[in-house]
Amino acid sequence: MDGSDKKPVGRGMMLITQVVLCLFFGIAGLKYGASVLVPLSLAVLLFVLISAIIDRFKAVRLFGHKTPDWLAHVLAFGAVAFGIAIILSILTSQAAAVNDAFPRYEARFAHIVSQFASLIGDDAFSAAKAGVAEMNLSNLASGALSSASGFLSALFLVILYVAFLMGERAPMRQKLVLAISDSHTHEKVLTIADSLSNSLQRYVSIKTFVSILTAVGCYVFMKPVGLDFAETWAVLAFMLNFIPTIGSILGVVLPTIVALVQFDSALPILVVVFGCGAVQFTIGNVLEPKITGRTLNLSPFLVILSLTFWTAVWGVPGALMSVPLTVCIMIVLSHIPATRPLAVLMSGDGYIDGDTAHEQEAGEGASKMKGHDDVLLQGKAD
Repeated sequence: MDGSDKKPVGRGMMLITQVVLCLFFGIAGLKYGASVLVPLSLAVLLFVLISAIIDRFKAVRLFGHKTPDWLAHVLAFGAVAFGIAIILSILTSQAAAVNDAFPRYEARFAHIVSQFASLIGDDAFSAAKAGVAEMNLSNLASGALSSASGFLSALFLVILYVAFLMGERAPMRQKLVLAISDSHTHEKVLTIADSLSNSLQRYVSIKTFVSILTAVGCYVFMKPVGLDFAETWAVLAFMLNFIPTIGSILGVVLPTIVALVQFDSALPILVVVFGCGAVQFTIGNVLEPKITGRTLNLSPFLVILSLTFWTAVWGVPGALMSVPLTVCIMIVLSHIPATRPLAVLMSGDGYIDGDTAHEQEAGEGASKMKGHDDVLLQGKAD
C-alpha cells in the first residue's frame, strides 16, 4: 500500500475522531450546563409564544386601523401572564391538599390489592403488598412538590430572560447586518433565523392551543363525576401534552389511578378513563395533525429518539422541549450543504419545512432547463 492510499484512510479516521469528540463534549456541555441552558431554552420558547401572539394581535384591525405595537405587546404579555397565573394558582392552592390526600389513597390502594388476594394467590399478594409499601406514595408526593417549588423558583429567571429577549427583538436583525459583512453569508443567516422563527412560532402556538383544548376536554369529564383535584389533573394534562406520545398516555393514566382509589363504583372510573382517552385520541390523532399540517415534518422514530435523548440530558424540561429543539437542529442542518442529507433523513418524507431556498433554486434550474430545451426545439424546427 503506497502513501496515497494511507492519506484518505488517515483523514477519514481524523474526521471520525473529531466528530466523536465534538459529540462527547457537546453532550457533556448540555448535561453540566443544564442549570443555565434549561431556563434559557424555556425562555426562548416563551419568547417565541409571546412573539407569535404579538403578531396575531398586530394583524387585527381596530376601527379600520392596525393595532398599535404597544397595545399588541401589552395584550400579548397580559394573555401569557394570565395563563401562567391560572396555572400557578391552581397548583399552589391544591398542592397541600394533594399531599395530604396521598396517605388516604395509599391505604385505599392497599385495600384494593387485598381484595384481589384470592384471585392472584397468596405469594403474588405478598409481593404486591410489599411493592405498595416500597412505593411510599407520600414520599413521591413530597418529591413532586419539591420539584414544583424548584420550578417556581426558576420561573423568575425565565421571566427575566424573556424580558431581555423582548428588548433584543427589534435591533437583532440590524445587528446581524452590521456583524456580517459578506452579503451571501448574511442572507444565509437571515434565512436560517427566519426558518427557525417561523417553525417555532407555529409549533408553540398550535401546541399551546391544542393543549388548552385537551385540558378543558379532560376537565369536562373529570369534574362532573367529582374526581378529586380535577383542576390539577387538567393542568397536568395541559403540560404533559407537550411531551410527545408518552405525555398523552400519562394524561389518562394519572387521573385514572386517582379514580380507582377514590370511587367504589365502576361508572365514574369508566367515565374518566374513556372520556379522557377519547379527548386525548381525538385531539392528538385527528385535530392536531389537521391543524399542524407539515409544520413539523419529523420522522416518528426521531420523535421518540429525541424524547429519550433530551429526557436523559435535561429530565422533564428536556422532554417538554424535545420536539422544538430537534426541529431547530434539523432546520440548521438543512441549510448546510454538507449536513443536508442528515436533515433529509431526520424528516418524515424528505421535505424540510421552511427550506424555500432549495425549492426556489430547483424551480429556477427547471425553468432554465425548459428554456434551453425550447431553444433547441426551435433550432431544429428552423
